Amino acid sequence: MGLLDKLSGWLGLKKKEVNVLCLGLDNSGKTTIINQLKPSNTQTQDIVPTIGFNIEKFKSSSLSFTVFDMSGQSRYRNLWEHYYKESHAIIFVIDSGDKLRMVVAKEELDTLLNHQDICSRRLPVLFFANKSDLREAMSLVKVSQLLCLENIKDKPWHICASNAVKGEGLLEGVDWLQEQIAQSYQNNEDLIK
Repeated sequence: MGLLDKLSGWLGLKKKEVNVLCLGLDNSGKTTIINQLKPSNTQTQDIVPTIGFNIEKFKSSSLSFTVFDMSGQSRYRNLWEHYYKESHAIIFVIDSGDKLRMVVAKEELDTLLNHQDICSRRLPVLFFANKSDLREAMSLVKVSQLLCLENIKDKPWHICASNAVKGEGLLEGVDWLQEQIAQSYQNNEDLIK
């Protein structure tokens, strides 16, 4: 049973569609994270860089997930905005060992959060500070400071340290995300259609 199967079981919802965007710069670990979230019998052994985007669908007894794994390469980032309107949650993956590109990650995050299809909605944003096992990895506090996460006031957000290759830290993030989706559903917010 994958983490997304567990998520849907906890929610107790009846076949609601949940669209999740998985965004971040190239080589941050987005595809590896999504692979870890899939049921174990559908996980891939060889992960290759995403060109354009991949769509992964997961069904469980109560939810149907569609996860859009968007390429983080600069020439494909303009595709992200075409999926904002239909999204119910965002997973933003940061390579916590890549200090040089943290400024670019912040610019992309700011562009995302200020987009007209995102800024007016209370979409939960889950941040994975991935590759936290690397010796040169920045702490969660440092990543949060560099991305100015404390300035996000209009959306629920959470940051988790993760090691996507081993699946470490992913359950904490998925637990938080499922709580936010369930809460939005109970409050009849325009999160789940």
